[in-house]
Amino acid sequence: MLADRRKGERRQVSKSDIRIESYGTIDELNSFIGLLGDSIQDEHSKTILKEIQDRLFTIGSSLASDPDKAPQMKIPDLKEEDVQLLEKEIDAMEKVLAPMKSFILPGGHIAVSTAHIARCVCRRAERICVNLKEKESVVEPLILKYLNRLSDYLFVLARYTGHLLNAEEIVWKPRI
Repeated sequence: MLADRRKGERRQVSKSDIRIESYGTIDELNSFIGLLGDSIQDEHSKTILKEIQDRLFTIGSSLASDPDKAPQMKIPDLKEEDVQLLEKEIDAMEKVLAPMKSFILPGGHIAVSTAHIARCVCRRAERICVNLKEKESVVEPLILKYLNRLSDYLFVLARYTGHLLNAEEIVWKPRI
């Protein structure tokens, strides 16, 4: 149980509370983004991943703030430009990638697999935040939009990283 103060009262909040789950998952995602940055060689992608880590700290801080109180410290805002940066990066990477003709499996190189793990954690964070919004209506819509685009960015980054490493994509061949 964690202490939570609302309206001058002290109440206990379970560690399984959806708000704690939301920012805990963002923290987990941020850690995997760090691992991904340590796994890749492309300096531009490393720089973008550092920017993403900064935005994830902003998101985590926002989610951790008591919605009934003004935050004690100024939390930087997430901006539409942050989403636009992800979209710009996706477009740039897709210019050098072959079009997808089938589903691909994560793998082929540790950096590719790490990007896919980060993508999956990002999707989970997005689902948890949607659930939080539906239950408490306190999640900024831009957070949901950013997480959605971030998971797409991570998918394309996985493919792009594989391309730079000459790692063959593993095509899913369904059992018949």
